[in-house]
Amino acid sequence: MDILVTGGTGTLGRHVVPRLRDSGHDVRVLSRQARGPDEGVEYVTGDLDTGEGVELAVEGADVVVHCAGSTKGDEDKARNLVAAASRAGAPHVVNISVVGADRVPVVSRVDRVMFGYFASKRGAEHVVAESGLPWTTLRATQFHELMFTTVQQMTKLPVVPAPAGFRFQPVAADEVAARLVELALGEPAGLVPDIAGPRVYEMTELVREYLRSRGKRRPILPLPLPGKAAHAFREGANLAPERAVGRRTWEEFLADRTTSLSQAR
Repeated sequence: MDILVTGGTGTLGRHVVPRLRDSGHDVRVLSRQARGPDEGVEYVTGDLDTGEGVELAVEGADVVVHCAGSTKGDEDKARNLVAAASRAGAPHVVNISVVGADRVPVVSRVDRVMFGYFASKRGAEHVVAESGLPWTTLRATQFHELMFTTVQQMTKLPVVPAPAGFRFQPVAADEVAARLVELALGEPAGLVPDIAGPRVYEMTELVREYLRSRGKRRPILPLPLPGKAAHAFREGANLAPERAVGRRTWEEFLADRTTSLSQAR
């Protein structure tokens, strides 16, 4: 098959691309910057925000694995992608979304500032499902890598502010990539069961484990957050304990990161 990957150099995409390449299929990656082929992967120039170059990138593709995403505007990216795909043929669109996209209400300005990502992902889901193209959408919980970046930023402060009552179920991006590739090589399946990490953690647990892995200490200050979206988070709308199919724990992820840093030194 001829497979196009959007967001192929991002947190998820960089795991998806080599898996697809190693499966023996022709893989190309949509990129905003022109670049030559790399390890058997072709890069094509296009911009999902404007739609420029996307139709040419999609042309001839049997499958489009849509990994590109940002904190806002995902529905616009999806709209430009499916419009181009519809004109270029009828490829199978495999879309990644987030657990809780349908359960975290983004209503107020406060909700939009802190949780607009969920509404954006939900909007992209609708665009893909209503495109008339064959499609599959997989929802995943937060990646270890993204939680790591979040906690890393939080702990730069002398006192760490942690949203009170928030829980997360982080999952390894590579495990999500494996499932996404499996779906890409299969038949369109619509909305498939979620994928989530093996354990649910309080936000304070994630912070403490990170600090412990760095040999640091910081006081943690739980902060109650306002809004309907924050309330939904406290109720576990972003969790999928019945879909705890991931194997890699937060502690294992941190241990690997610590080892990598030590070797780099």
